[in-house]
Amino acid sequence: MTTWITICDTCKRDDWSGGDTDGERLAALIEAEAEGSDLRTRRFSCLMGCSRACNVALQSQGKLAYTLGEFTPDREAARAIVDYARLHAESRTGQVPYRAWPEPIKGHFVTRHTPLPEE
Repeated sequence: MTTWITICDTCKRDDWSGGDTDGERLAALIEAEAEGSDLRTRRFSCLMGCSRACNVALQSQGKLAYTLGEFTPDREAARAIVDYARLHAESRTGQVPYRAWPEPIKGHFVTRHTPLPEE
């Protein structure tokens, strides 16, 4: 099963100063970190988490899905998001033990969604 990282490309943090949005900057960094892996990335214009920009969603068929936010669009955040997505991909249910979470991901979880029913 493929794990998808969906990145909001319209996110702008309160200190945004113009040019590329913070979401576009984070998306480019995540895409570079995920390159060559089994993870898939996609950009989406507005995950509706504006008060917690920058936002991403992690999803895979039949697994728990997560929305994460309040990231700084930098390499450390991108690496942590991709590292967590790899752990999500390796998990049968999508749940990853807290002790395995990359440190920079802690405190960024916004929501958790149950898998959709198959019928």
